[in-house]
Amino acid sequence: MKRTTLSLIAGATALAAVTGFAALTVPEGTAAPEATKATTRLPVERVGLACPVPSSSEVAETVYTSYTPAGTDTGKTPGADKGKGNDKAEKPTALLKPATGATASDGTGKKPPAPRAPATVTTPGKPVTAEANGASVPALTGSATGALAPGWTVQQTTVVPAGGSRGLLGLTCGAPDTDFWFPAASTAKARHDYVHLTNPDDTAAVADITLYGPEGVLKSQFTEGIPVPAHSTVPVLLSTLTHEAAQRDVTVHVTTRSGRVGAAVGVADDKLGSDWLSASADPSGSVVLPGIPADATSVRLVVFAPGQDDADLKVKLSTANGAIVPAGAGTLHVKSGMTTSIDLPDLTRGSAASLFLGPENAKRLVPVVAALQVVRGKGEKSEIAFIPAAGPISARATVADNRAKASTLSLTAPDADAQVKITASAGSGAGTPVSKTVTVRAGTTTALTDLVPQGLKGSYALTVEPVSGGKVHAARTLAVPQDGVPMFTVQTLTDDRGTVEVPSARQDLGVLD
Repeated sequence: MKRTTLSLIAGATALAAVTGFAALTVPEGTAAPEATKATTRLPVERVGLACPVPSSSEVAETVYTSYTPAGTDTGKTPGADKGKGNDKAEKPTALLKPATGATASDGTGKKPPAPRAPATVTTPGKPVTAEANGASVPALTGSATGALAPGWTVQQTTVVPAGGSRGLLGLTCGAPDTDFWFPAASTAKARHDYVHLTNPDDTAAVADITLYGPEGVLKSQFTEGIPVPAHSTVPVLLSTLTHEAAQRDVTVHVTTRSGRVGAAVGVADDKLGSDWLSASADPSGSVVLPGIPADATSVRLVVFAPGQDDADLKVKLSTANGAIVPAGAGTLHVKSGMTTSIDLPDLTRGSAASLFLGPENAKRLVPVVAALQVVRGKGEKSEIAFIPAAGPISARATVADNRAKASTLSLTAPDADAQVKITASAGSGAGTPVSKTVTVRAGTTTALTDLVPQGLKGSYALTVEPVSGGKVHAARTLAVPQDGVPMFTVQTLTDDRGTVEVPSARQDLGVLD
């Protein structure tokens, strides 16, 4: 009996390290063995990502940057590295490949050509880049294993210099999941918003899409049971899903009834350019939207309450000097099931900032999702980007494709002073990593522009690790001006979940005799 129990615990430990999930159960009324009362953290041993089709423009120029941070112990679990008749560990990999079921985004329906030299990481701590240009670039899916899995991230950055989809489009390729919220989408005539559903798995997925406008659910068609074949991507134009009048602000809810997908919303505005809208953090009673650029000329907040209750929220602006109440926007009432939005003019006034949303009544927490639509520039020289609500960084988070004099890292601590370690990796071409420790005071936003690897050539990654104190939220702004247009994109940093807590098998199991 002892031997069987040990095998179960070892197996669950290995499963958790590979997938991030494991559970042990005992018969009802039976005391749990001591081994389940102690836990340990192990690095994950496999992660997957999905990158959507970057653009439908013939002049699009896309760079993929793949990176695994250094410093995570590989950690071994019983039998995790061994196959039948093979005592050697498998060679770790981190590779992106074209979605085999994808078709070209140029409308021909043909299979797209494989991109040149997909970015393949071979060593933690050094980013790898690859270029892919034009409208025929496919969606990519991939996975990282072994020592390259913990914290693996891929940044997809596209420049479209001209045309209706002109802009700088940035996206951190996402892990597949079953539930996504996208506030700040639109079905307006000037907007062309596509939900991209990418299936990285070997089995088909089936997805549902629900649209919510200012008056509630939009009457939709063709939104249920959308098939997403294995290793394929399906773009869905939002405006074709409903016959209701065009809505400036729409919240999109993507769920799967079977399988998993990666999901992101590609936005193109006739006047304001284009960018990706990533999913909001999970619904929460308190929301943080970090990294509003100091020179933002327009900020629009979009909030949605998915539950049965209305939400009454306090709105605070976090600046370098502390949290203040935005003029005329100190509170916000959000009706259940309805998308609510508000313009916040002259918000930042030359200082990088973040937005805090919290309950007016601390004893009445109503979960919400939120996002910001941010514009830099004016008139024909305007550019759009989006900042979804971001969760706190619990252990570590990384953003790749940073560039000298073009990247700004914003950190905010909504509740208490926090100390974080920030590391700029080696460059993709050359450079020596550098680190620094930063203290972020409660209620403030700290913007960093000067942390760059020594002797940098190419791009680099930034990794944030909490050291002590309160919760920290972060975002990176990448600004690449072109022909007088202040092109930019903002990516929030998400905890990389590079380790997972699993039951420890080192306790006395004598209770199972």
